[in-house]
Amino acid sequence: MLLSAGPLFKFTPAISFLVACHTKEEVDYLWSKLSEQGSPLMELGAYPFSEKYGWTQDKYGLSWQVMFVGKRETKQRIIPTLMFVGAQCGKAEEAINFYGLVFHNSRVGNILRYGKGEQPDKEGTLKHASFSLEGQEFAAMDSAREHKFTFNEAISLIVHCENQQEIDYYWEKLSAEPKAEACGWLKDKYGVSWQVVPRAMEKMLQDKDERKLARLTEAFLKMKKFDIAKLEEAFDERGRSAA
Repeated sequence: MLLSAGPLFKFTPAISFLVACHTKEEVDYLWSKLSEQGSPLMELGAYPFSEKYGWTQDKYGLSWQVMFVGKRETKQRIIPTLMFVGAQCGKAEEAINFYGLVFHNSRVGNILRYGKGEQPDKEGTLKHASFSLEGQEFAAMDSAREHKFTFNEAISLIVHCENQQEIDYYWEKLSAEPKAEACGWLKDKYGVSWQVVPRAMEKMLQDKDERKLARLTEAFLKMKKFDIAKLEEAFDERGRSAA
Protein backbone atom coordinates (compact mmCIF):
# COMPACT_ATOMS: atom_id res chain seq x y z
CA MET A 1 0.00 0.00 0.00
CA LEU A 2 1.27 3.48 -0.89
CA LEU A 3 0.37 6.68 0.95
CA SER A 4 1.15 10.29 0.13
CA ALA A 5 2.47 11.82 3.34
CA GLY A 6 4.39 14.84 2.15
CA PRO A 7 7.89 15.53 3.52
CA LEU A 8 7.28 14.18 7.03
CA PHE A 9 9.35 10.99 6.70
CA LYS A 10 11.96 9.70 4.28
CA PHE A 11 12.57 6.07 3.32
CA THR A 12 15.62 4.49 4.93
CA PRO A 13 17.43 1.18 4.24
CA ALA A 14 16.43 -0.03 7.71
CA ILE A 15 13.53 -1.72 5.92
CA SER A 16 14.26 -2.89 2.39
CA PHE A 17 12.66 -5.31 -0.04
CA LEU A 18 14.65 -8.35 -1.14
CA VAL A 19 13.68 -9.75 -4.55
CA ALA A 20 14.54 -13.42 -5.05
CA CYS A 21 15.57 -14.07 -8.68
CA HIS A 22 16.04 -17.51 -10.24
CA THR A 23 18.10 -16.28 -13.21
CA LYS A 24 21.02 -13.88 -13.45
CA GLU A 25 19.34 -12.20 -16.41
CA GLU A 26 16.44 -11.29 -14.16
CA VAL A 27 18.86 -9.77 -11.63
CA ASP A 28 20.41 -7.66 -14.39
CA TYR A 29 17.01 -6.48 -15.61
CA LEU A 30 15.67 -5.52 -12.19
CA TRP A 31 18.93 -3.86 -11.20
CA SER A 32 18.93 -1.73 -14.34
CA LYS A 33 15.38 -0.55 -13.64
CA LEU A 34 15.58 -0.08 -9.86
CA SER A 35 19.01 1.55 -9.74
CA GLU A 36 18.26 4.07 -12.50
CA GLN A 37 18.56 7.56 -10.98
CA GLY A 38 19.01 5.85 -7.62
CA SER A 39 21.89 5.36 -5.16
CA PRO A 40 23.61 1.94 -4.96
CA LEU A 41 24.31 0.76 -1.40
CA MET A 42 26.12 -2.43 -2.46
CA GLU A 43 27.15 -2.55 -6.10
CA LEU A 44 25.88 -5.37 -8.28
CA GLY A 45 28.41 -8.19 -8.22
CA ALA A 46 29.45 -11.54 -6.77
CA TYR A 47 29.34 -12.01 -2.99
CA PRO A 48 29.94 -15.01 -0.69
CA PHE A 49 26.19 -15.46 -0.22
CA SER A 50 25.16 -15.01 -3.88
CA GLU A 51 26.79 -15.15 -7.30
CA LYS A 52 24.93 -12.00 -8.27
CA TYR A 53 23.54 -9.49 -5.82
CA GLY A 54 23.04 -5.76 -5.45
CA TRP A 55 21.42 -3.38 -2.98
CA THR A 56 20.14 -0.02 -4.16
CA GLN A 57 17.86 2.84 -3.29
CA ASP A 58 15.60 3.63 -6.23
CA LYS A 59 14.84 7.15 -7.48
CA TYR A 60 12.15 7.49 -4.80
CA GLY A 61 14.53 6.50 -1.99
CA LEU A 62 13.02 3.03 -1.43
CA SER A 63 15.62 0.30 -0.84
CA TRP A 64 15.76 -2.95 -2.84
CA GLN A 65 18.02 -5.99 -2.58
CA VAL A 66 18.15 -7.97 -5.83
CA MET A 67 19.56 -11.47 -5.33
CA PHE A 68 20.22 -14.46 -7.55
CA VAL A 69 19.04 -17.53 -5.62
CA GLY A 70 19.41 -20.13 -8.38
CA LYS A 71 17.28 -23.22 -7.89
CA ARG A 72 16.78 -22.52 -4.21
CA GLU A 73 13.08 -22.83 -3.37
CA THR A 74 11.46 -19.56 -2.30
CA LYS A 75 8.00 -19.26 -0.80
CA GLN A 76 7.74 -15.56 -1.49
CA ARG A 77 9.01 -13.39 -4.33
CA ILE A 78 9.56 -10.12 -2.43
CA ILE A 79 10.69 -10.27 1.20
CA PRO A 80 10.59 -7.27 3.58
CA THR A 81 13.95 -7.14 5.36
CA LEU A 82 14.57 -5.42 8.70
CA MET A 83 18.07 -4.18 9.53
CA PHE A 84 18.79 -3.45 13.19
CA VAL A 85 21.37 -0.67 13.49
CA GLY A 86 22.57 1.84 16.09
CA ALA A 87 20.92 1.35 19.47
CA GLN A 88 18.93 -1.59 18.06
CA CYS A 89 21.97 -3.47 16.73
CA GLY A 90 22.23 -6.91 18.30
CA LYS A 91 18.48 -7.11 18.94
CA ALA A 92 17.40 -8.74 15.68
CA GLU A 93 17.10 -12.22 17.19
CA GLU A 94 15.28 -10.88 20.24
CA ALA A 95 12.85 -9.06 17.93
CA ILE A 96 12.18 -12.17 15.84
CA ASN A 97 11.36 -14.14 18.98
CA PHE A 98 9.18 -11.32 20.28
CA TYR A 99 7.17 -11.11 17.05
CA GLY A 100 6.86 -14.89 17.11
CA LEU A 101 5.15 -14.67 20.50
CA VAL A 102 2.83 -11.84 19.43
CA PHE A 103 1.62 -13.47 16.23
CA HIS A 104 0.09 -16.91 16.62
CA ASN A 105 1.19 -18.38 13.27
CA SER A 106 4.94 -17.83 13.20
CA ARG A 107 8.07 -19.68 12.14
CA VAL A 108 11.82 -19.07 12.30
CA GLY A 109 13.80 -20.26 9.26
CA ASN A 110 17.50 -20.28 8.43
CA ILE A 111 19.85 -18.28 10.66
CA LEU A 112 23.34 -17.13 9.69
CA ARG A 113 25.43 -15.56 12.47
CA TYR A 114 28.50 -13.35 12.49
CA GLY A 115 31.64 -15.24 13.46
CA LYS A 116 34.98 -14.26 14.94
CA GLY A 117 36.90 -11.56 13.14
CA GLU A 118 33.85 -9.90 11.60
CA GLN A 119 34.12 -6.73 13.64
CA PRO A 120 32.55 -4.34 14.23
CA ASP A 121 29.74 -6.89 14.29
CA LYS A 122 29.64 -8.96 17.46
CA GLU A 123 30.11 -12.70 17.19
CA GLY A 124 26.80 -14.53 17.41
CA THR A 125 24.59 -11.66 16.26
CA LEU A 126 22.50 -12.11 13.13
CA LYS A 127 24.10 -11.68 9.75
CA HIS A 128 20.83 -12.83 8.20
CA ALA A 129 17.76 -14.71 9.41
CA SER A 130 14.44 -15.62 7.81
CA PHE A 131 11.14 -15.82 9.63
CA SER A 132 7.42 -15.71 8.87
CA LEU A 133 4.42 -14.15 10.62
CA GLU A 134 0.92 -15.23 9.63
CA GLY A 135 2.26 -16.65 6.36
CA GLN A 136 4.17 -13.46 5.44
CA GLU A 137 7.89 -14.03 4.93
CA PHE A 138 10.41 -11.60 6.45
CA ALA A 139 14.16 -11.37 6.96
CA ALA A 140 16.21 -9.63 9.65
CA MET A 141 19.83 -8.72 10.24
CA ASP A 142 22.09 -6.81 12.60
CA SER A 143 24.65 -4.28 11.42
CA ALA A 144 27.12 -2.63 13.80
CA ARG A 145 28.60 -0.44 11.11
CA GLU A 146 27.95 3.28 11.29
CA HIS A 147 24.62 4.18 9.72
CA LYS A 148 22.86 7.52 9.72
CA PHE A 149 19.39 6.00 9.70
CA THR A 150 17.10 3.67 11.61
CA PHE A 151 13.47 2.53 11.49
CA ASN A 152 10.86 5.24 10.96
CA GLU A 153 7.24 5.70 9.88
CA ALA A 154 8.06 5.90 6.15
CA ILE A 155 7.60 2.11 6.00
CA SER A 156 5.11 0.45 8.32
CA LEU A 157 3.67 -3.06 8.60
CA ILE A 158 -0.13 -3.43 8.49
CA VAL A 159 -1.98 -5.89 10.72
CA HIS A 160 -5.49 -6.58 9.40
CA CYS A 161 -7.91 -7.31 12.25
CA GLU A 162 -11.30 -8.99 12.08
CA ASN A 163 -12.75 -7.51 15.28
CA GLN A 164 -12.10 -5.17 18.20
CA GLN A 165 -10.69 -7.98 20.30
CA GLU A 166 -7.87 -8.46 17.77
CA ILE A 167 -7.20 -4.72 17.58
CA ASP A 168 -6.97 -4.51 21.37
CA TYR A 169 -4.67 -7.53 21.51
CA TYR A 170 -2.14 -6.37 18.91
CA TRP A 171 -2.20 -2.79 20.20
CA GLU A 172 -1.41 -3.91 23.75
CA LYS A 173 1.34 -6.30 22.61
CA LEU A 174 3.07 -4.05 20.08
CA SER A 175 2.73 -0.42 21.16
CA ALA A 176 5.75 0.82 23.16
CA GLU A 177 5.80 4.58 22.47
CA PRO A 178 2.59 6.37 23.51
CA LYS A 179 3.69 9.56 21.72
CA ALA A 180 3.80 7.69 18.42
CA GLU A 181 0.22 6.42 18.65
CA ALA A 182 -2.03 8.08 16.05
CA CYS A 183 -4.74 7.00 13.58
CA GLY A 184 -4.13 3.29 14.09
CA TRP A 185 -0.33 3.69 13.92
CA LEU A 186 2.08 2.63 16.66
CA LYS A 187 5.77 1.97 17.25
CA ASP A 188 7.07 -1.17 18.92
CA LYS A 189 10.01 -1.32 21.35
CA TYR A 190 12.48 -1.66 18.47
CA GLY A 191 11.18 1.42 16.65
CA VAL A 192 9.35 -0.51 13.91
CA SER A 193 6.07 1.12 12.89
CA TRP A 194 2.85 -0.87 12.59
CA GLN A 195 -0.70 -0.06 11.51
CA VAL A 196 -3.40 -2.02 13.33
CA VAL A 197 -6.43 -1.73 11.07
CA PRO A 198 -9.93 -3.30 11.09
CA ARG A 199 -10.95 -5.02 7.86
CA ALA A 200 -14.35 -3.36 8.22
CA MET A 201 -12.68 0.00 7.69
CA GLU A 202 -11.23 -1.14 4.38
CA LYS A 203 -14.73 -1.88 3.13
CA MET A 204 -16.04 1.46 4.37
CA LEU A 205 -13.26 3.35 2.57
CA GLN A 206 -14.39 1.82 -0.73
CA ASP A 207 -17.80 3.48 -0.45
CA LYS A 208 -18.54 6.19 -3.04
CA ASP A 209 -20.64 8.35 -0.70
CA GLU A 210 -18.47 11.41 0.01
CA ARG A 211 -20.46 12.37 3.11
CA LYS A 212 -19.91 8.95 4.67
CA LEU A 213 -16.21 9.06 3.87
CA ALA A 214 -15.90 12.56 5.32
CA ARG A 215 -17.55 11.48 8.57
CA LEU A 216 -15.38 8.36 8.74
CA THR A 217 -12.20 10.38 8.16
CA GLU A 218 -13.15 12.94 10.79
CA ALA A 219 -13.74 10.12 13.27
CA PHE A 220 -10.52 8.16 12.72
CA LEU A 221 -8.30 11.25 12.68
CA LYS A 222 -9.24 11.79 16.32
CA MET A 223 -8.36 8.24 17.33
CA LYS A 224 -5.13 6.58 18.43
CA LYS A 225 -6.24 2.96 18.61
CA PHE A 226 -9.14 2.34 16.26
CA ASP A 227 -12.58 1.75 17.78
CA ILE A 228 -14.66 -0.22 15.27
CA ALA A 229 -18.02 0.62 16.88
CA LYS A 230 -17.33 4.37 16.77
CA LEU A 231 -16.05 4.17 13.20
CA GLU A 232 -19.19 2.35 12.09
CA GLU A 233 -21.37 4.81 14.00
CA ALA A 234 -19.75 7.77 12.25
CA PHE A 235 -19.93 6.08 8.87
CA ASP A 236 -23.64 5.12 9.12
CA GLU A 237 -24.84 8.39 10.65
CA ARG A 238 -27.39 10.10 8.42
CA GLY A 239 -26.25 13.45 7.09
CA ARG A 240 -28.61 16.38 7.14
CA SER A 241 -31.10 16.18 4.31
CA ALA A 242 -30.81 18.92 1.72
CA ALA A 243 -33.31 21.69 2.19
